[in-house]
Amino acid sequence: MAGTERFEQLIAFLGSHLPEPVEQQSDGAGGIIFTGGSPGEVIAYLTESVVAIAEFRVRWENPGTPVVKARRVGILKWRRLPETALMNAIASLIKGAREMRLGRYRTCRFCGTSNPPEWLQSEDLCQTCAERESGTVH
Repeated sequence: MAGTERFEQLIAFLGSHLPEPVEQQSDGAGGIIFTGGSPGEVIAYLTESVVAIAEFRVRWENPGTPVVKARRVGILKWRRLPETALMNAIASLIKGAREMRLGRYRTCRFCGTSNPPEWLQSEDLCQTCAERESGTVH
């Protein structure tokens, strides 16, 4: 079923509407996981019946092991929706997930760089500056 024309349209749509660069990988069961942005911003998961959109998040299992922990924004049963409504809904979910992710970025007080939360030592200090300014080692 995953080879249907509409499924292929969704692959193309997600590839062109997610933040660049877009990476795709198989889930091993016929579905596709898309990650958009660098660092990651939005994750989309496409199966033969649903498309799920999530905010990219990272959780630290330990100081050297980041684990992607997506936070789902919405899920659509794509076979039940008309094409225009489906594409508009997916675009809105991607926009919302991206805005949520970028809203968590903070600017480092030392270097002035905007960083995703997993790259911060504290609310306004990036890990690079923390190492340089205080000798903290990660």
